[in-house]
This record gives sequence, C-alpha cells and structure tokens, in this order.
Amino acid sequence: MSEFAARPVFDQHDGDPEPVAPAPAVARSRTTLLKRLADVVCLPGSRVNAFERSMTADLIIELLREAAVEERVRIARRIANVSEIPTGLARLLMRDDLEVARALLENSATVGDGDLIDCVRCASPEHRRLVAARRGLNDVVADELVAHGEAAVIETLLRNDLAKLSHEAIETIVAGTRDNPRHIPLLLKRSELRPSHAYVMFWWSDDEARRVILQRFAVSREVLQEAVSDVFSMAADENWQDPLTRKALQFIERRQRNRAAIAKSPFESLDEAVQVASESMTREVAEEISYLSGLKPMTGAKIFTDPGGEPLAILCKATGLPRKNVRLLWRALRRPETDAAGNLAPALERVLTLFDTIAVDRAQTVLRYWNWSLSSAMTPALMKAIRDGDEEAVDEFSQPQRAAMLALSADFRRR
Repeated sequence: MSEFAARPVFDQHDGDPEPVAPAPAVARSRTTLLKRLADVVCLPGSRVNAFERSMTADLIIELLREAAVEERVRIARRIANVSEIPTGLARLLMRDDLEVARALLENSATVGDGDLIDCVRCASPEHRRLVAARRGLNDVVADELVAHGEAAVIETLLRNDLAKLSHEAIETIVAGTRDNPRHIPLLLKRSELRPSHAYVMFWWSDDEARRVILQRFAVSREVLQEAVSDVFSMAADENWQDPLTRKALQFIERRQRNRAAIAKSPFESLDEAVQVASESMTREVAEEISYLSGLKPMTGAKIFTDPGGEPLAILCKATGLPRKNVRLLWRALRRPETDAAGNLAPALERVLTLFDTIAVDRAQTVLRYWNWSLSSAMTPALMKAIRDGDEEAVDEFSQPQRAAMLALSADFRRR
C-alpha cells in the first residue's frame, strides 16, 4: 500500500468527518495538482477535447476558490495564452483581484467578448479600465464600458487607438463632455467623430477645441452642390412639395439668407436688423435676425447667448455680412470691445480673426449643421446636455441675452 493511500484524509470520529489541517506535503500536492490540471487545459485540441477541457476547468475552479493569491496569479498567467479558455474559468479569474485578473485582461487575445462584458458588468472600475485598454477592443464591449459612465475608463478607451467605438458610444461620450471637458481633445482625435457630434460639442468646448473643430469639420459643400445641381430645378417644378428633399437642398444650396423672410420682416435687410440690434437688442430683433439669416430662432438664440463669441463670426461670414457687423453684434450683446489699456479685447480679436480666416462656404456648412442639429437631428442625450447647460448659464447673461435664452428654452419645452 502506498504512503498516500495509508494516510487518512479525515480523522475517524462518530458523526460527520472533519478535515485535518493540511500538512506541508498536502500544500505541495495542491500546488502540483493545480499545475498539472492547468497543463491539461493548455493542451492543444488534438490532445484534449472540449468536454475534457471543461471538466478539468471545473476542477480548477473548485481548487481556486480556496487557493492563495499567488496560486491564482500563477494559473491566470499560465492559461492567458490558451486558444480556448473555458468560459467559467475565464470569468472567475477575470473577476478576481486585479493582480490575478491582469494577466487575462491585458495579455489574453483569446478571451471572448461575452466574457469581457461579464467582467465589465461585475468587476471593479479598475478592471473596466484594463478592459478599455485592450488592443482591438470590440465596439460591443466598448458600448458596455461607456454605459457605466466612469470618466477614467472612458478616457482610457478614447486613448486606445485600436478600440472600435460605435455611433451610439460616441454620442454618449459627447453628451458627457460637458461634465468631463478633458475628454474633448481626445474625442477630436477619434476617426469615429462625425460633424454632427463635433458641432454640438462646440457649444461647451474651450477656445482651442473650437479652433480644431472648425479646422477639421468646416468643410466645403462644393462636391454636393455639383452632384445635385439639376435637382434644384426639379424640386422647383414640383413646387417644393417633398419636405425631405426641400430640407436636404436647403443644407446644400449656396444662398444662406432667407429671401422669403424679407417680405414679412419689418426690416429692409439683414444689415438693417443688425444695425438696430446694436442700438437695442430685443427678443423680436434677435428672432428677425435669425429668420433673415435662414435660421430657426432656437439656433439664433444659441448663437447670441454663446459666451465665446465665435458663432457671431460664423453667422456674419455665412450670410455675407461685412466685418464691421461682427462688432455691431458684439456691441448689441453688451460685450467689452476694449481692455483696460484701451486695446482690442482679446475675445473680440479672436472672433474677428476667425471671421477673416474662414471661407464663406465653410462658415455656411457650420451654420447649417447648427441649425440642423438644434432642430431635427438631436438625440435625447445631446438635447439634454444642451438644455442643462443653458439652464445653468442663464444667470450669467445680460437682459438682452436672457430674452434670446427665453426663446430658446420655450422651443425646447415645446419639443
């Protein structure tokens, strides 16, 4: 009889057996047993089938529940490169302490998306951060990470150039940039970011981020204009009856000012309305400027209440207003034109520089994206981000600006 067979596993007493405290030799046997079982799991498919691998994994799981951290780390590192890691074993180790889970979360290329999603849902924020840093991360897993709304995890995800982000994930992150502005520069480097996202994010971006947005997304519509040049006459022959065609062509066409609005306006031109605004900006005048510029009052209100001032330059350039009108609107909103030394105020200088450098066609693209996104192309998350920001900032504005803000708020409430 062997020495192992002769040694009793339990003391013999009446009633249920009680385990004997393991001797050092038993501890060594456990270590050896775990190693051998891990060896079986790591065997190629030609040596062990799926059922045998799964059965072995079940035994390992039972042993790991009582194993020391060092043993769990050793097993995790051993199986990290296995081509087919049994699901139960993978999920147990990935939910384990970070030092155990790290081997699989960082180094295993064979862990399935389902196992990663389970880890994202059940483990800690630091586990999620490691998942967010994985090479080639699937957009399905990224969606789950974004849904937790953890700033550090999202920042890691945005820095991961090899991760794929869905349209919905980008929209969620964009909406969250109002509270996490450090994500904005990272988002602007992502290839998944679209103009509709960028122009919404513009409203709460700083000066540098706004400059990048206008450089990257203020594109010409010349290709579109050439492609659909004959469609304008077709739509006119149909008396512009199709609303979808009319809306798309309004985005593409070269003309920005609304000629039809002139007939209904108390002003003879947009230029006159701006001149009157510089002397007395009221809600009615602000709405007229919006209509004459081919904008909805909601868009006009956003432009007039924007604290940075860049939208004023975009409005004037897109509608063909001369440079002096930027200063007239600046004055209408009671903003300082000079600093304490009598020099041109830095904010106004920045806005005038934008007016001088942006092309008319590109300014029109920006303006029409704003008008479009603030009316019909807005998701609930982005709508809430804009609305919340307006409500928080309303006390910072002057009386004329508040009048425009009231118009904007009313439009939001009607939606």
